[in-house]
Amino acid sequence: MPRLRLVAARFRAVLRREASSLRQSSVALAISLAASLLAGVILGSITGTLERLPGLLVLIPPVLALRGNIGGTLASRLGTAIHAGTYRRSLSLDGLLGQNLAASFAVSVGLSFAYAVLARMAVVAVGIDHAIGIDDFVVISVIGGTAASIVVAAITVRMANASARRGWDLDNVAAPVVTAAGDLVTVPSLWAAAHLANRGVATPLVAGACAAAAVVMIFASLRSRRTTLRGIVRQSLGVHIFGGLISIAAGITIETRLEHFVAFPAVLVVIPPFLAMSGAVGGIFSSRIATKLHLGLVEPARFRLFAVAEDLTLVAALAVPMFLALGVSAEAVTAALDLASPGVVSMVEIVLVAGVIAGAGLAVVGYVGTVTTFRFGLDPDNFAIPVVTSALDLLGALAIILALVVVGVI
Repeated sequence: MPRLRLVAARFRAVLRREASSLRQSSVALAISLAASLLAGVILGSITGTLERLPGLLVLIPPVLALRGNIGGTLASRLGTAIHAGTYRRSLSLDGLLGQNLAASFAVSVGLSFAYAVLARMAVVAVGIDHAIGIDDFVVISVIGGTAASIVVAAITVRMANASARRGWDLDNVAAPVVTAAGDLVTVPSLWAAAHLANRGVATPLVAGACAAAAVVMIFASLRSRRTTLRGIVRQSLGVHIFGGLISIAAGITIETRLEHFVAFPAVLVVIPPFLAMSGAVGGIFSSRIATKLHLGLVEPARFRLFAVAEDLTLVAALAVPMFLALGVSAEAVTAALDLASPGVVSMVEIVLVAGVIAGAGLAVVGYVGTVTTFRFGLDPDNFAIPVVTSALDLLGALAIILALVVVGVI
């Protein structure tokens, strides 16, 4: 009992010290939950499109993750600049903000094309029957993803400007809001772009134009004389491709069990907000550690979770009520829309069980991934968030499947 009281006292002390961060992050996560839940409702309502275009569900997790990852890394870099006092609002390509935006856009277009190719290769490798062609994947990924990226980048910059002006900590608010914006905009963008698939000779022509644009943008960025732009693109490509492969594995995990989600569209509704919440909390955790590493507040020489105990306490205090709220709100929304559901108790159990599994992975992957990138002399603002959120995509998808088994839904 004395040990339990000591732990409780330390928990309360951390929450008092981090009261401002807790308030900022809670508001951001609440916005993320609402927006991602709406994205989930859209996904749950287009089961006909998912069945009509076999393999499309493989593409959705990596493209969703890419929007959040690019926006999240952009926000993390701008947050570090705000902390360091080097942030300026100028959009000039010779300035920090302008080069960050240009790099983010180039990476978004280039990787949307790469993900389309990788997704097509994945569906062929696992033998998904009658999957859509490579031209369909390219058109849906590049056009849908690019449209979403423009909106996400605009939101990220507005948040950075507001944070610099009002003294907010961008590390605490950016990841949830950017992830939510990515989900909310990307799902309908992909659905709209899916109408360009299977359009005879027009689809290959549009796909060819998309591929050419992606290659030219990446090549021009890598050859740019602007060092910040060139450096971000060089550092981002490898880690985002690695993250995309992990997220594609998450998509395959869901696609190969599509019949279970079609039977209970309410569970399909949960997927975007659950993955978004996991990634957002992981993004908060990673961004806080990255900033502390840059400022010398965390020692990267050895792995010690105790060194980030306050950060872990904060994300735990954020995650538990949010996952509980997700289970209840998802059931309420799907009941209002008359979508089939396993029931409110089962929905809450599914989300909480999956949340515990994902949370354990978040602590390890978030800390180890961020510190490891710093040890190798790489910028964790560019590397840690994509690795963490992509890993949580796969872990989150597996956690949901495992939770469905534990609860007895499948």
